[in-house]
Amino acid sequence: MKPLKVHAVLVALAAMITQHMLGQRAWPNAVHYTLPQDIQWKKGPITDSVMLQGDMSKPGIYIQLMRWHPNNMSRPHTHDAPRYVMVMSGTLWVGTGAKFDPNTTKPMPAGSYVVDQPNELHYDGAKDEECVLMIMGMEPTTTAAPGKFEVGPITK
Repeated sequence: MKPLKVHAVLVALAAMITQHMLGQRAWPNAVHYTLPQDIQWKKGPITDSVMLQGDMSKPGIYIQLMRWHPNNMSRPHTHDAPRYVMVMSGTLWVGTGAKFDPNTTKPMPAGSYVVDQPNELHYDGAKDEECVLMIMGMEPTTTAAPGKFEVGPITK
């Protein structure tokens, strides 16, 4: 399947599953939905997040929204399973390798599709504006880092 088709299928799947599993019942058996103002974000100093579907520690699909606050990034880390990321708003800045260097990151503007490959070091986050991501996966996922896994201000 071509990358754009995979992207379209994942976004459509996420939309269908999220509507079905998460929200209010508009019509008893036909459509479930959650309006943006009803999404219950877990607020944090570096990111806000909400699990729309599933649990990334268990088998099956999971769909998470993550909002990076400006000027915050993760430090180099890996995931043991692929993660499929759609940049919903803002710009996600992505770097690879063991050395954290925000100046070498590449911009992924809203609408970009990113796949975190299993067991490959990377880091990402927001620079001058917040960034909202939809993160999807299909199996239990754990995160590992060469040292302690950290997220925080870019200047740290």
